[in-house]
Amino acid sequence: MKALLDRARSFGRRVGFESDAYRKLAVGQFPEALFISCSDSRVIPALITGARPGEIFELRNAGNIVPAYGRQGSAGGAAATIEYALDVLGVQNVVVCGHSHCGAMGAVRDGADLTRLPLVDAWLDQVRDGLAPVVKEGAALAEVVQANVRNQLAVLRHYPVVRRLVEEGRLRLHGWYYEIDTGIVHELGDDGRFRVHAS
Repeated sequence: MKALLDRARSFGRRVGFESDAYRKLAVGQFPEALFISCSDSRVIPALITGARPGEIFELRNAGNIVPAYGRQGSAGGAAATIEYALDVLGVQNVVVCGHSHCGAMGAVRDGADLTRLPLVDAWLDQVRDGLAPVVKEGAALAEVVQANVRNQLAVLRHYPVVRRLVEEGRLRLHGWYYEIDTGIVHELGDDGRFRVHAS
């Protein structure tokens, strides 16, 4: 913790807050993408994308889950973040990014007993039914994670603001699968398959 605190204390000196870039950030934010990813500490959206401050609006939670619109109790931070990013900030891209070695998806796949973690259990309950067909087939963790990304994109499409902006051609949805051990990002294609695209 000391190292984190020391770096926080020296942050202003390290980045040079006298620069114009940071002064412009104080005026407002105009992120290009809403990045929905897992809260796993090994998944760092700005590091993966090379984004600078102000370029991506982040929503992170266990399993990169998008709560169903209008579902009882769904009006929480995640749904509010999506609504704000699209309706207020005018974000034009949404990325749902799953990742390898995901503990949340591993728990769903393995049917882990989460009785001692009732809040985690309730959170993951949102995706269990949607992933049941893949889990029953004995799929590898990567397949479960990728199926979850597809499912969360489908959930997103039920948000009125998402539906409207997609229909108007002002919003694009993207699915990614990030490999922690290689740094490789697989992109979801129109055919529903994840592929690595050469840069």
